[in-house]
Amino acid sequence: MAKHRARRWIGAALAVAGFVLPMAASAQVAPGPTVSYVRSKGYLDCGANPGSAGFGVPDSRGEHRGMDPDFCRAIATAVLGDPSRVRFTVLTSQSRIPSLQSGQVDVVARTFTWTMAREVSSGLQFGPITFHDGQGFIVRRAAGIERASQLEGATICVSAGSTNELNLADWARTNRISIRPLVFESNEDTRKAYASGRCDSYSLDASQLAGFRTTFADPNEHIILPDIISKEPLAPAVRKGDAQWYDVVRWTIYALILAEELGVTQANAETMLESPNPDIRRLLGVTGDFGPSMSLDRRWAYNAIRAVGNYGEIFERHLGSKSPIGLQRGLNALWNQGGLLYAPPIR
Repeated sequence: MAKHRARRWIGAALAVAGFVLPMAASAQVAPGPTVSYVRSKGYLDCGANPGSAGFGVPDSRGEHRGMDPDFCRAIATAVLGDPSRVRFTVLTSQSRIPSLQSGQVDVVARTFTWTMAREVSSGLQFGPITFHDGQGFIVRRAAGIERASQLEGATICVSAGSTNELNLADWARTNRISIRPLVFESNEDTRKAYASGRCDSYSLDASQLAGFRTTFADPNEHIILPDIISKEPLAPAVRKGDAQWYDVVRWTIYALILAEELGVTQANAETMLESPNPDIRRLLGVTGDFGPSMSLDRRWAYNAIRAVGNYGEIFERHLGSKSPIGLQRGLNALWNQGGLLYAPPIR
């Protein structure tokens, strides 16, 4: 008994002095309800986009490609060890919230704007912001419109059940601009309406407009106006009530951001296991029991990075300068490179 008391006293003294002792094997906590459910199914149910270039769109084989599907694959890898263990359920703007509330999906990652009402009144919790966006307008170059203030009397297409619909109404009212909103149930219907000439402009998050513009035979016939009329922090969402699942989703995203900051890539992650950098060693599970504290493997983040790459790699693959969309990082650059992308430390 005296030896046990001595060990406890020494441990307490070292903790006060600032030393961190290795966590015991019992650090592996029991899986919560959602982790247990996902493992029992053998796959992650992820709410997906019906079609938004760069963010999420089915390819010719029906595989979902884009930033948001890759975030879902990272979460699936962290929990199940396999990026293919995802079942994507296409959701409209109107069906996102009820599908998550009802348990039809485990997480929604499809250009979902984090708002107070959605979080406080709808029983949702949002993870880290994966894309800082803002609502804009696309018009035909031949119309000669250069600023949004020139849209007086215009018919503007917008999707129902989205923040875009409310933002457009607020902007028009605040600026005393008379417009004719033409509302459709889905983004796909809204895009088709604009493409067929049923409206003068289409109002949507500017990054999604950039992807939409690339789908035209001649993108130069359309321009995205410089006016941004809202803040659109896009983030994955889960149901409230399962703190462990919330931790799994948000820390998987944070791990991808930290990987970029620390220079850990899909290609060099295995080599980085030998890095002496303590931040990298904790990220990759060489030291510490951060994965087991969420009922995950110690290499949860390493596995996710190996599956999809770090945040910067995901961005460049789907939205960056070498992609058809060609977006600059802007606000979505790392905090130490002039952007807003910031992740708390793993320690």
